[in-house]
Amino acid sequence: MRSLLLAVLPFCLFVSSCTSTNYDFMQTASIAPKFKDNDPQDFGRDSPSRHDVHGIDVSKWNGDINWQKVKQSGISFVFIKATEGKDVIDPKFQDYWRGARAAGIAHAPYHFYYFCSTPDQQADWFIANVPKASMDMPPVLDAEWNHGSKTCFRKPSPQEVRVELKRFMDRLEAYYGMRPIIYTSVDFHRDNLVGAFPDHYFWVRSVAKHPSQIYADRRWAFWQYTSTGVIPGIKGEADINVFAGNRQNWKNWIASLQTVRQQPVGPVPVPSAPPQQMLPPMNEPPLPPQLLPPELVAAN
Repeated sequence: MRSLLLAVLPFCLFVSSCTSTNYDFMQTASIAPKFKDNDPQDFGRDSPSRHDVHGIDVSKWNGDINWQKVKQSGISFVFIKATEGKDVIDPKFQDYWRGARAAGIAHAPYHFYYFCSTPDQQADWFIANVPKASMDMPPVLDAEWNHGSKTCFRKPSPQEVRVELKRFMDRLEAYYGMRPIIYTSVDFHRDNLVGAFPDHYFWVRSVAKHPSQIYADRRWAFWQYTSTGVIPGIKGEADINVFAGNRQNWKNWIASLQTVRQQPVGPVPVPSAPPQQMLPPMNEPPLPPQLLPPELVAAN
């Protein structure tokens, strides 16, 4: 099934050009970091600091959070751990999404996938514990190897992995009406996801190099660039992310998602091009092609 989200995404992140030749990388490289980092990396001309929209991801390990301070610091979105496997729920999930909502921060729940439970068991668990009201953005599938597990050592073949993940995501899309975002790490993507799921938005982890250098032919919508960030309102270090588009792209996307959430789930036609009023101002620098999800590049 094609969700309403797939239909509106090209409207919201579309940019008028995919070339980067007229973008002053030297100027953007000199932009001061938006947030302090206890272990900053030098990303060169592709510094995440040049992105307009920053966000965080959190779980119980982040403890009590002052969401108003987080909002005031400039954070625009948060991914919140909700469930894991077929029988684990993050004890902070309810507090976190309600706190983020009260502070006016766009939020979405994520599920950590375990390969020792079936996709249907995990989808049932997620749906039973994650209300539709808890997400402003699409739900997220966290697809990584279970390195830290003391009980699950199963490591399926790439084909099995893709079949399982697709089944899980299809179940969530059918229930929530939004196509899940896929979060992944460098090793898991290399082992299982290269070239897979081109119709899904990706949120990639890359804390030492720009994603374009280590994710083969993968265009992304969100980039987790550090796990040692300092965010007002959060004690200790935090994960920080950026959104691929500019500020206007972000506003358009979030606004469109509100429309999606108010409509019944069902197939709708995908428009061939976005309306002119959704395009960013012509004087804004275009995004380099590696920052754009595939359908946006194709649209150009």
